[in-house]
Amino acid sequence: MRKKLLYFGSLIAALSLMLSIVLPTASMAAAAQPYKWQNVKIEGGGGYIPGIVFNQTEKNLVYARTDMGGAYRSTDGGNTWTQLMNWVSYEDWELAGVDSLATDAADPNRLYLQCGLYTNSWGSRGAVLRSTDKGNTFQITELPFKVGGNMPGRNMGERLAIDPNKNSILFMGAREGQGLWKSSDYGATWTKVASFPNPGTYIQDPNDTNDYLNHYPGVVWVTFDKKSSTAGNATKTIYVGVADLKESIYRSNDGGNTWEAVPGQPTGMLPQHGKMSPKGILYVPYNNTQGPYDGSTGDVWKLETATGVWTRISPIPSTDTANCYFGYGGLAIDPQNPDIIMAASLSSWWPDGYIWRSKDGGNTWSPIWSMAGYPNRVNKYTLDISQAPWMDFGQLKSMPETSPKLGAMMASLEIDPFNSSRFMFGTGAGIWKCDNADKWDDGTMVIKVGSIGMEETSVLSLVSPPTGPNLVSGLGDIAGFLHTDLTKAHPWIFVQPNLTSNHCIDYAENNPQFWVRCGDVDKQWNPNTNRTGFSYSAGENWFQGNSEPNGMPMTGGGGTIAANADGTAVVYAPAVDYVPVCYSTDNGNTWTPVTGGVPNKAKVRSDRVNPNKFYAYKDGEFYYSTDKGKSFTKSAAAGLPKKGSTGNFKAVFGREGDIWLAPGGDNTEGINGLWHSTDGGKSFTKLSNVQKSETVGFGMAAPGQSYPAIYIQGIVDNVRGFYRSDDAGATWVKINDAANQFGNANADLTGDHRVYGRVYIGTNGFGIKMGEPAGTIPEIIVGDLNGDKSVDATDYALMKMYLLGAINDFPVENDIIAGDLNSDGVIDALDFSVFKRFLLGTVTKLPYSD
Repeated sequence: MRKKLLYFGSLIAALSLMLSIVLPTASMAAAAQPYKWQNVKIEGGGGYIPGIVFNQTEKNLVYARTDMGGAYRSTDGGNTWTQLMNWVSYEDWELAGVDSLATDAADPNRLYLQCGLYTNSWGSRGAVLRSTDKGNTFQITELPFKVGGNMPGRNMGERLAIDPNKNSILFMGAREGQGLWKSSDYGATWTKVASFPNPGTYIQDPNDTNDYLNHYPGVVWVTFDKKSSTAGNATKTIYVGVADLKESIYRSNDGGNTWEAVPGQPTGMLPQHGKMSPKGILYVPYNNTQGPYDGSTGDVWKLETATGVWTRISPIPSTDTANCYFGYGGLAIDPQNPDIIMAASLSSWWPDGYIWRSKDGGNTWSPIWSMAGYPNRVNKYTLDISQAPWMDFGQLKSMPETSPKLGAMMASLEIDPFNSSRFMFGTGAGIWKCDNADKWDDGTMVIKVGSIGMEETSVLSLVSPPTGPNLVSGLGDIAGFLHTDLTKAHPWIFVQPNLTSNHCIDYAENNPQFWVRCGDVDKQWNPNTNRTGFSYSAGENWFQGNSEPNGMPMTGGGGTIAANADGTAVVYAPAVDYVPVCYSTDNGNTWTPVTGGVPNKAKVRSDRVNPNKFYAYKDGEFYYSTDKGKSFTKSAAAGLPKKGSTGNFKAVFGREGDIWLAPGGDNTEGINGLWHSTDGGKSFTKLSNVQKSETVGFGMAAPGQSYPAIYIQGIVDNVRGFYRSDDAGATWVKINDAANQFGNANADLTGDHRVYGRVYIGTNGFGIKMGEPAGTIPEIIVGDLNGDKSVDATDYALMKMYLLGAINDFPVENDIIAGDLNSDGVIDALDFSVFKRFLLGTVTKLPYSD
């Protein structure tokens, strides 16, 4: 007892002395909080799978590459998949495109990826990623050329190949005239094969103004003939496929030192793959374009490598011009019975894609479906979409089409080397998988969703309403969903209108039964579909607007749409240069251009409290409306970035006129950051503690706080990441780590309206990521600096020591929030003064505000 009295006596004396000291302002780096991350389940993939590769020596080990969403690994034969590239950062976003993949049969722990998204003006990167632990970690070798994982021709391959006899040797095909490359040190370094004669001369459309089809696919696949050498010695015979209409297949018989065009090869088409049979037969499917979307004819050929004889074995040959209206893509060989081969169409969109199976090396074929008197057809399979019920795309097809369909863009077709009854194939929407191919002739095969765990969607819009489902999404290509259960896939519900891509979704904050959305349509194929949808049942049932703004194009549309707070007015800004921003008060029966100079293609939002207010932003200019969107006034706010890369902004629920702008910014302009307005956009204040932000969203307030939690993607204290603020932007907590960065995730994010700490992040190819605090959310008591759950003189002494520089932080977790007693974003003499008044009883609640 005596010691305790002496302690507090000394402490009080010290506190009295402190009151006369002028205390400095202090600040801390952003805190970090562990989060657990997972995908909101969509399942089925949701994007293109151009490549599936089985390891040939480890059972059930199989990989898949995507064109914009990284690479996946399965260790159970394709039943479930694990994303290998969540670590890709915002700055390294181009690595998410995988143009080729190789898994090592000699050492199954080794994995190689050829990465980069674009070889045109959109891209700047090429790299080889190499792993010695099956993709858990990677080392990166930068390449002196671009890689095009999302370019035309990504369906061809594989461009990367490991020497089966000496696995330190790899060969790699490159695009854009860069030819053939070789590594002799497990992919660490690469040298161009100077003797390779043809880098590929094919170019689909040299005059393409979109800068997409005017590029060279180049060297597209490499295949070793393992039997030409022995273990430990470099394989002598190598075949290489090139995008060239004259000479497209080359062979080396001396390990790649010299090359010659293979005599007698087909011409006039492009070799999609080169698959070597254990019997020494090279099988090559051809398409008359690079793919993956198009092709009007094709063939399948085989080369008897021992005799040099070429034979056309097409299920439907190109000479049958009445029936061969497509090119060929995927081809598979059964390693256990090499006479069994399979082939797939690449570009048969209607009535469906084709797959054929042969039991005699291609002499005869059996189709997976056939006509039985038009329009009827007979299928040798049933499709099970129970694990991804959206895969019927919300459509009921009439024969000869089916719903769901096998699909198109079938570039990769593979038979499990350990299970002849299992095959898989990739489509534009994911992977289909069959485990009972032995029932082919019986017609009782079951083909089911084979991409469980794959989430390749491009997310365009995310909304967390106050009632109903916790999340509603708008997605590219597969519409979006009402996520009534975040752990399960859902059916396709966005019909009437059935827009494949829903770019923006909104609801009336004070009338959450009313919803609106907008997106893309192709009027050539869907002339009666309009691009806006309305719902009075919280998104469960929809009807389309009966008209569109004047001048809408035949395809596309996109843009943003906003419902006012009570659902009586809607503002729509199509993403079209020549179509004005319009408003409607009759659910899209009529659209009237707004006045006030809002530029076309602006982003529009509504105030979440006042139904009279709408907002718009584009190129550094902000606009506000107070008459339900009929007219807008240009804000006097100056200094906003004119070259913002995203232009994202949102209004805060429950607070009239409260707006946050996360514009992205342009490094050359040098105006970045995060901006806040509390007067309806008439003025903005730039936050000093955020250097850059691309997206912003809001969620349930932290315990003890009244202002909603704010979430951003951006840069705080020179560190890129996802951040949360519980005190209106005064301080920030980093909520992700190096393993969870998700590439180019700058389209949208939102907090959960009803669950504190939960955030949903929209990615471009990695699906919807959901983050929640790991473990129990720590209770934050403002003023408790030592973590003993009380606020007393001990905490006061700790603040003194911090302000005088004796300590650098406080023992408690989330010390920035705990020490900021007046919620102004810094810990300084003002907080010290508040602390004194709290201990003396003149301030009764923390945090304190005047």
